[in-house]
Amino acid sequence: MQTPPPDDDTDMPAEIDFSNATRGKFFRPGTQISLPVYLEADVQAYLAQRAQARGVDMAQLVNELLKKDIELIEAAR
Repeated sequence: MQTPPPDDDTDMPAEIDFSNATRGKFFRPGTQISLPVYLEADVQAYLAQRAQARGVDMAQLVNELLKKDIELIEAAR
């Protein structure tokens, strides 16, 4: 059986006041979020060098490489 929550939020600092807050103020239905991807330093350096040599943005190069990998994975199925 679950314990009911306490009547007050004692873990919330007193200086934080949500009394004038608007629920969902920044919510946008259907919005897609681009999550950051963190590369290891040596991988990032290599990809940056290759992108510069090709004259393309590194994001474009990474997307092209990943799409090729996806094609290979799907072909091997």
